[in-house]
Amino acid sequence: MKKISLKIVNREVFQQNLIYHFKDVNYLFFFNSNNENPNILAVSNSEKVVKNNWKIGFISYDYKNHIEQLSSNHTDNISFPDEFFFSPQLLVEIFEHQIIISFDDKIYDETDLKTLVHQLSSQEVKKSEVLSVKMLPVVTKENYLKNVVKLKNHIQQGDIYEINYCQEYVANKVQINPIDTYFKLNKKSPTPFSCYVKYNDKFLLCASPERFMSKIGTKILSQPIKGTIKRGATLQEDEQLKIQLQNDPKERSENMMIVDLVRNDLSKIATQNSVKVEELCQIYTFPQVHQLISAISAELKPEVDFKSIVHALFPMGSMTGAPKIRAMELIEQYEVSKRGLYSGTVGYIKPNGDFDFNVVIRSILYNSSSKKLAYFVGGAITSLSEPEKEYEECLLKAKAINEVLRLND
Repeated sequence: MKKISLKIVNREVFQQNLIYHFKDVNYLFFFNSNNENPNILAVSNSEKVVKNNWKIGFISYDYKNHIEQLSSNHTDNISFPDEFFFSPQLLVEIFEHQIIISFDDKIYDETDLKTLVHQLSSQEVKKSEVLSVKMLPVVTKENYLKNVVKLKNHIQQGDIYEINYCQEYVANKVQINPIDTYFKLNKKSPTPFSCYVKYNDKFLLCASPERFMSKIGTKILSQPIKGTIKRGATLQEDEQLKIQLQNDPKERSENMMIVDLVRNDLSKIATQNSVKVEELCQIYTFPQVHQLISAISAELKPEVDFKSIVHALFPMGSMTGAPKIRAMELIEQYEVSKRGLYSGTVGYIKPNGDFDFNVVIRSILYNSSSKKLAYFVGGAITSLSEPEKEYEECLLKAKAINEVLRLND
């Protein structure tokens, strides 16, 4: 891969134009950290994975069936594969006023790329018409509430301690502009693990606030989110709600149970006594919600490779519950849709082996061939859960998506 460094004037304009320019490639992944540097765009028409190059890709929730003796037999409305990785033919690291382009010079010409950057830096951003999509729940509210009660019974019987129960909303015969819809979602809900993914005719428009796992050197970090409350209408109400969340026994307990699960998962691949809880139930604020986030780190054993790490940690405990395998069996029993890429992970592995992967939540999924559009929302069910409140939390988590899709009902 050859490298060149170039100056840009306006990062927002440039990166949006860049995605439009490459919109017809087979694989396009855009990682948008919203104010963290740098953002990353990776494109390729080939599925080839090249040694000592970047590896970009995703792992769907249903990859669990390759790790444990589990199955997924429900309807999959979007149909992403269980996993996919590729090495980019062109990768752009986008800083505030500078970009670094790594490219295969058998495919791309350096002079042409310099000309392209100049053009994309100055042209106006494309805009499309405002869309309106009517999303319908796959599960009725009545059935959702009944299932929460049934799952609480499993908890009371000692079957599980906590379970992440999700529901899907779907629209058929929908035609959207995925790029424009993604940037509208990102404007409404800018998050640190946002991404735009094009995998052939399938799209992920993701506004995730959650990191699944990252590695720098031999240190691995996981930052599960559990615990949610709405934003206040005034500064005073906002502060009161933060205090309420910080002291809510139900919200804290669901976070701490997942922290224990992550500690246990990390211990399988960590050197002795290296697993540490760096943050416990810290409040982080996002445009629609306040969240409780914890951070657990460890030093990796020398012989551990990426596949071993995935098999130890995936799926992330924040999207399953605890104990993990029994929770996943009950998810299959009570949910009616295949999760697919939702509650999976998207990320990148650098040539030096460092990586960063998100949790796919707060996301729109779209299949441009079948014209189906979907999103999922869910939350942790514990012994303290109130079914009606759990349903309201789902609606709160879907607020930004519904506003982007112009839903007010």
